[in-house]
Amino acid sequence: MNPLSILLIGLAMSTDAFAAAIGKGAAMTRPRLPQALRAGLVFGVVEAITPVIGWLLGTATARFIEAWDHWIAFALLAALGLHMIWQSLQPADDEVATEASNGGSLLKLAIAGLATSIDAMAVGVSLAFADVHIAVIALVIGLCTFTMVTLGIMLGQALGTIIGRRAELAGGVILIAVGAAILYEHLGAG
Repeated sequence: MNPLSILLIGLAMSTDAFAAAIGKGAAMTRPRLPQALRAGLVFGVVEAITPVIGWLLGTATARFIEAWDHWIAFALLAALGLHMIWQSLQPADDEVATEASNGGSLLKLAIAGLATSIDAMAVGVSLAFADVHIAVIALVIGLCTFTMVTLGIMLGQALGTIIGRRAELAGGVILIAVGAAILYEHLGAG
């Protein structure tokens, strides 16, 4: 694979995480660069690991992962999106405001990162059949995702000022829409 192809794979694999990060950034109370970098790091690491896992799984499980990746991604994104919508409809309290201002828990960030990287695992499986250096591809995917998530959270902050209190509602809708788009893309192709 040439460097441009590897970069394009990295950018393509980071788009779902970017959309989720915009929603997360919009829901946060005054996100700071360190918070955005933390989220970017978590998403980037998860997104870099999943193609390696897929590559290691290889041909033995390729049919299973390719058959279900879109359903898994949709379920995780929809569940996270519904949770965000539910939270946006609850009265504001100090605990929710504190969590939002801190960027959420590490576990929630990791789950969101996993939800947006299921397709990267399927890409990893397909790369098992090609003569590639999976470590280089995983590194590029991770770096692209790190950058896109960090930017997404900071852009979400600006959008959050415009959207106001219902920013988390918008973030939840975005997550559900991303999950539905993944599902539609895979079901329409099959």
